[in-house]
Amino acid sequence: MVPHTHWDREWYLPFQRFRVGLVRVLDEVLDAMAADPAYRFTMDGQLAAVEDYLEIRPDRRGDVARFVAGGRLAVGPWLILADEFLCAGETLLRNLEYGMRGAAALGGPMPVGYLPDQFGHCAQMPQILALAGLRRACLWRGVPAHVDRDAFDWTGADGTTIRTTYLPGGYGNAFGLFTGPAEGMPDRVAAFVSTAEGWASGGTLLAMYGADHSAPARDITASGLRVATLAEALTTGEATDEEAPRVVGELRSHARANILPGVISARVPIKQAMARAERVLTRYAEPLSALWRPGDSACARLIDMAWRSVIACSGHDSVTGCGSDETAQQVAARIAEAGQTAQAVVDLVAASLAEAAPKGALVVVNPSPFERTGLVLADLPEERASLVDASNRPVPAQRLEHAATLLDETVMDDLSRLLGRVHERELYGHEIVSWHAGDGVFTVTVSRHASGAYAYEDLRRAVMAAGPGPWVVRTVAEPVVTVAALVTVPPLGRAVLTARPPAPRPPAPVAHALRTDAYGFEPVLDNGLLRVRVAGDGTLSLCGADGTEVHGVGRIVHGGDAGDTYNHAPPPDDRLSDRPSRVVVEEICSGPLTGAYEITRVYDWPVGLGSDGEGEGEGDETVRTAVTTRVELRAGEPFARCEITMDVRCRDHRVRWHAPLPRAADGSYAEGQFAVVRRGLTAEGGGGERPIPTFPAESFAAAGGLAVLLDHVTEYEIVRDEIGGDEIGGDEIGGDGRELALTLVRSVGYLSRNRNPYRDEPAGPEVPTPAAQCQGPLTVRFAVLPYAGEWHEAGLPRLAEEFRHDLLAVPGTRPAGPGDADGNGPGGGGRVAISGDGVVMAALRERGGRLEVRLVAEDPTATEAVVRGDFTAAWTADVLGSPLSPLEVSREEVAPGEVVPDGVVPDGVVSGGMVLDGVVLDGVVADGTVPGGVVPGGVLPAELLADDGTDGPGPAGSPGSSGSPESSWPSESSEPGGSWRTVRVPLRPFEIATVHLSRLREPDARPAWRP
Repeated sequence: MVPHTHWDREWYLPFQRFRVGLVRVLDEVLDAMAADPAYRFTMDGQLAAVEDYLEIRPDRRGDVARFVAGGRLAVGPWLILADEFLCAGETLLRNLEYGMRGAAALGGPMPVGYLPDQFGHCAQMPQILALAGLRRACLWRGVPAHVDRDAFDWTGADGTTIRTTYLPGGYGNAFGLFTGPAEGMPDRVAAFVSTAEGWASGGTLLAMYGADHSAPARDITASGLRVATLAEALTTGEATDEEAPRVVGELRSHARANILPGVISARVPIKQAMARAERVLTRYAEPLSALWRPGDSACARLIDMAWRSVIACSGHDSVTGCGSDETAQQVAARIAEAGQTAQAVVDLVAASLAEAAPKGALVVVNPSPFERTGLVLADLPEERASLVDASNRPVPAQRLEHAATLLDETVMDDLSRLLGRVHERELYGHEIVSWHAGDGVFTVTVSRHASGAYAYEDLRRAVMAAGPGPWVVRTVAEPVVTVAALVTVPPLGRAVLTARPPAPRPPAPVAHALRTDAYGFEPVLDNGLLRVRVAGDGTLSLCGADGTEVHGVGRIVHGGDAGDTYNHAPPPDDRLSDRPSRVVVEEICSGPLTGAYEITRVYDWPVGLGSDGEGEGEGDETVRTAVTTRVELRAGEPFARCEITMDVRCRDHRVRWHAPLPRAADGSYAEGQFAVVRRGLTAEGGGGERPIPTFPAESFAAAGGLAVLLDHVTEYEIVRDEIGGDEIGGDEIGGDGRELALTLVRSVGYLSRNRNPYRDEPAGPEVPTPAAQCQGPLTVRFAVLPYAGEWHEAGLPRLAEEFRHDLLAVPGTRPAGPGDADGNGPGGGGRVAISGDGVVMAALRERGGRLEVRLVAEDPTATEAVVRGDFTAAWTADVLGSPLSPLEVSREEVAPGEVVPDGVVPDGVVSGGMVLDGVVLDGVVADGTVPGGVVPGGVLPAELLADDGTDGPGPAGSPGSSGSPESSWPSESSEPGGSWRTVRVPLRPFEIATVHLSRLREPDARPAWRP
């Protein structure tokens, strides 16, 4: 018997109200353990509840540590019991890292991957647990029907297998043992045994005695049953059955228990905010601070704060949105704070980069570990509305719009009031350039980045000399034009652009530029990789370069929802609608770099369901709703970007975006949590819940030659074809593989309905949740592309990386100097470049003076990650950072006459650091004719030696870096003789590898390898 509690930190009550009960429960548990040495307790697999308790009862930390160290109180290994599908895989790993580290400080984490109440389990959980040294799991939901005993072998996406204990009846399967009179105890035990023996795979029956938010009885040790922690029970009751059932991949079956799939689409704005916070933290704040501000303690502390907030919000009753409105409000606030904290780190890095570039320059940073060519926006003075790179070559640019020049006009009787608006040189967010008084008008000219001399005292004197009013005071901005610039940036590096007066010269060449329709009869966007045509009904026709074609993409389908935050359920007389009453198409921009149309479709949708939740609202009242789709195509991109906005004013409904598939599909592929999972057209049922085949996808979903690239975890479904006169919708479960549907918004009014048509039992209390109707402005972004072949042949992981992670543009702030006139700027190289088929960088951070890189092989075949950078030693590590095995580090060999391999060309190889053809002849890079003067996608390693035999110059570092003396990643000014090395990491399909990179200064400074 395992005494325990399942503790939802927040759910139908907000966090602090639940914490009051937590203090009471753990007070009782610790008192029982102090009084009875035989008492054991398992704290739900998550450390956060213990930390929450110790914040209120810090005086009991010694008791907790003593019982944990003695093996009587089991804590961890998780920090939070997270929903495994609504956060990134990296968040799951950090969750485990924080939980195990915190539990170790109290005496040691429970060595079991306990997952008692999550709504299904992701395909990579076996590998995630194994990376932390956990070879046993214990769980409840999602287990398929063919598992007919309480132990099975669970194999993850990469092939890692762990023995897993299934909990028939859930985590409280023995809660009723002590609920009746004492004399009935033998009968209750006998009843439990008769049920449990049918599942037993070993000699021990596991009785989980506990429930939500409660403490077990204190006299359980007198029952005659063996009392143990979960870890003790699983190790002593080890199953010896070598023929245990085997399950591969994710656990999302409805056969044994409900998995509540509607949480994926409940409160969509929370899901969007979570994805933004994770992205800013993992792909901007952490890697950029590690590369450009190593050793900065402020960055490290802010990152830690952000991670703790993100992990806290990943809870299975938090980010899911299945709590009360009060809870959802607090979760949203914490997610927002986490994102703002991470953004503060990005701001610190951006300030360092800005201070290294002169005013008028634009620093563009690449967050990806491979060379990127993409668009950034810049506001430039009209007279300097073109851009050149560091070698004075023109950068392709397209004018988009002019900013307003008249910022303010006010009549003042006392002109000295103007001085109250001025803060030194700043006025209305701009900088003062000049001023002029005449004919009763005092004009102040401002600029975003002013140059030239200025003194506040001169302005004050001019105001005082102007005399009495009234004066018309005008604040006028210098003419500014917004341009889109197409910039090529090295891996995890930067490019510096400088504004120049437009010159009468040919435009810079652009690969796969948008083509202009000479006749303009139809709204068409075409860049040679993808052709997009807007049809009269507002849908899109797409045709890829490989000939894959699809029509009717982007139909908006509206239907009712009589469900709750846990399960979607249509009303009995649901009437789906997909035809707008009006369609307006407007061209937004058309040019060589970007083109866009805005499509506005107007619909008349029902206001909501009746008071009983079954049928339309009173009198079939409708509300007119405009749904605007902005479709954009950019140079060089094979996908169309879509941004859908609407003002949600309906209740109890679901709105989905539909797209026919180029070819019928028998399943779909979805990326998420370090894996690409294949799913069929149906879901396995049997657990008292209607098994609708709606599934989550994190960065992309693909089926039948059509893919959508996503910016947050999104619910999707492969449905039957609804075009061609067939009735829309229907009651079938599963589609015919001809159409994909994305849920844009789902609006419901209850946490859980006591009577949900798609679920037999309540999932929680019937608490009204009016905020879960998600009324108000909503914007959803994604991209769509047709493709031939398989998902990995289309390079979807790479395309999703580019769609989700924009280049970062930072205006320079350093006062212009004499050397700035010729366009020279700071070096652009990053310190790491990563390549390999399907290899994804999940994270990059500074850890103990080293760089830690998380690599994932999102490819169905074995591959190899090639990591190049400024390091001399490398090794693999586990989740906690302990070294596992060394990796061979080599200099990249380039034979005479061989073409330079992919990567970045470091400075100092030839004059200016530019290679014009990328061919090595006798150790010398020959001039050549590559357009733009840069080796496309290429890295020339720094093994070309100088005349004295020393290493050539390494990658550019970070001016303005604040590295500590302990940091092994020096600033640009130190160790100018560093050189790039290469390490190759073989990876199984979907394997996760953590690699540490270090510049060792002493021969014996290598870590001790852990077997």
